[in-house]
Amino acid sequence: MTHGEELNMSYMDRRKLLRAGLGVGGLILSSSLSRSWAQQGDPIRIGLIIPLTGATSQFGATMAQAAKIAETEINSAGGVRGRPIQIVIEDDQSNPEAAVRAAHKLIDIDKVVAIGGSYASAVTSAIAPLCWEGKTVLLTSSGADSITKLPHQGYIFRTSPTVTLQGNRVGNFAVELGAKKMFFLGPQTPFAQSYIEIISGIFKASGGTGAGLVYEDKKSSYRSEVDQALKDSPDVIVLGGYVPDTSVVLKDLYRAGFTGKKIGFSFGVNDALAKAVPAEVSEGTYSLVPSASENSDAYRRLIAKMNRPSLDSYSCQVYDHVVLASLALAHASSGQADGTAVRDNLRAISQDSEGERTDDAVEALRLITSGARVNYDGASGPLEFADNGDVKGVFFRYEQVEDGKLVVRKVG
Repeated sequence: MTHGEELNMSYMDRRKLLRAGLGVGGLILSSSLSRSWAQQGDPIRIGLIIPLTGATSQFGATMAQAAKIAETEINSAGGVRGRPIQIVIEDDQSNPEAAVRAAHKLIDIDKVVAIGGSYASAVTSAIAPLCWEGKTVLLTSSGADSITKLPHQGYIFRTSPTVTLQGNRVGNFAVELGAKKMFFLGPQTPFAQSYIEIISGIFKASGGTGAGLVYEDKKSSYRSEVDQALKDSPDVIVLGGYVPDTSVVLKDLYRAGFTGKKIGFSFGVNDALAKAVPAEVSEGTYSLVPSASENSDAYRRLIAKMNRPSLDSYSCQVYDHVVLASLALAHASSGQADGTAVRDNLRAISQDSEGERTDDAVEALRLITSGARVNYDGASGPLEFADNGDVKGVFFRYEQVEDGKLVVRKVG
């Protein structure tokens, strides 16, 4: 079994999704729909492109479940102008080519008004042109700065922190830990070189040094890359890969006797990684984690409905993607239900300083339907967007592996 396959959903996870009506072949979530809807209007379809399989699949199942809850909430409250929403899910397989095929289907065949989810930056970069050319809003959880620098005509909204922000947080945290010499190890991605430049710059500004190496993905060993990194005797290694390659790099660092600090990102150092490697291999590794709005009622309601003690930020963002698209359409004065209406009304329901602030999707829909102004905050946090589509307010946690489990060390 390859490392990517090790991270695919388990058999039981797949069974749970199938029982929930979610599947991995582009199924439509319709559990909250009834025959009565047919008399009130055709469904409005919202697409999701999420990693149910492949190297980035650790969040796929919960993303789908969170989206299902959002669909149920909106439809139980009357839908959008009397029309139900339907969510069409496509598995991007953690692969840009599969994601492009999925986007074509959602835009050309399913006629979705928006696509949410899109987690890996390579996936989002591949499907973004299809979205803005098809006048379909793309709500993304990806971090690469380049995504919102594309000429997207306002059709892209990012709910996750950018690479620049994450890189600055990791670099400053490493300096806080007393590190002086940094080396970055990560696969070729749309953000790898940016991380090297950002974090190296922080170290150089503090009187230290920084360097990096971008490696080929999906190798069974990275010992030669590790040996090259250790030539300069760094006191911190920044891990820039996803779980499959990061687990291999950590094993090779352990075999090489590296005793310095190790810092990764939540897409590579998370519960899935802690379970994939022996405890002594990951011990002490830090992770920067974009955090949901864990003190909000929206977050507490969502985890209660999912019957979970906690939930990752990315799944919370997907929940918010579905709600944002629905509320934007409900706000559209023309009654238009397409991607342009979502684009033109999304900020009006999420950052109206004079609107009634609420983090309850059902309450927000009721207010909009009654003609009131609303300022909706989601389970992932405040949803105010810059002109380029980047979200302004984000939360972070700093976690560390201790005895095979991640422990929160700092929030800020």
